[in-house]
Amino acid sequence: MKFALFLGCNIPARLEQYESSARGVLGKLGVGLVDIKEFNCCGYPVRNLDFKTFVLASARNLALAEKKNLDLLSLCKCCYGSLKKVDHLMKEDASLRKEINATLEKEGLKYEGGIEVKHLLSVLYHEVGLGPLKEKIKNSFEGLKIATHYGCHVLRPSQIVQFDNPVAPSIFDQLVEVTGAKSIFWQTKLECCGAPLWGVNDDLSMDLTEKKLTDGKQSGADYLCTACSYCQMQFDTVQKMILAKRGTNHHLPSILYPQLLGLSMGLNREILGLEKNQLPISGIEDFLVFS
Repeated sequence: MKFALFLGCNIPARLEQYESSARGVLGKLGVGLVDIKEFNCCGYPVRNLDFKTFVLASARNLALAEKKNLDLLSLCKCCYGSLKKVDHLMKEDASLRKEINATLEKEGLKYEGGIEVKHLLSVLYHEVGLGPLKEKIKNSFEGLKIATHYGCHVLRPSQIVQFDNPVAPSIFDQLVEVTGAKSIFWQTKLECCGAPLWGVNDDLSMDLTEKKLTDGKQSGADYLCTACSYCQMQFDTVQKMILAKRGTNHHLPSILYPQLLGLSMGLNREILGLEKNQLPISGIEDFLVFS
């Protein structure tokens, strides 16, 4: 089982712990990762500014992975959504495929739709499987309540991303509960984290984030859990700003899923990068029952 690992832009620059924890977990599970240094931005930031540029950016990444005959594994859900969108367009629109491939050919590349785009969570759920995951658990969480945040780009548009049931998803919850933690119900579970508005309308972005933090806290969560770079930065870095600027009392730290899973698998703190999270999550280890 081997994939081309797509990190996107934010993870190497702002979330090194996402990469290190994901590599640590996947390595323990026997999932091979290939780094393609020529990968570029997925195109997400320019999707609504220049659509053809967006398509070309994603298509180039797809072509690079296809050249090595590897399915592509994304950690970021925004990247996943962008790559899935362009994969769909390139497979369904022959005219667009011809136009984009004409540009890619200048680099000796082309995309014919011969690979699949997968997210970290879908690889863990479908390719590895819950059974093998459970076999790797060394320490189980007891009494820990987690609010899973799915994010927008793995659920919509559902006919393209094909990640899970868009109105009643369960994959992330099941993966969380493999660790022994309880995935709680919370009303705003599927609502936007607010990240798309950051830099455009920061106050509104923080309003959306604070709404989710309030709901998660009132619903009994001890921690939020994410599997997307944008969502994690919103619930970690931006939440820290909210606490400082607004003085709210809805403090609800966010942990990346491979950090949560890695703790239950017995991986060390350095690999998981726990100290690199903006809001401390060290207390989560108090819920672990060591076997």
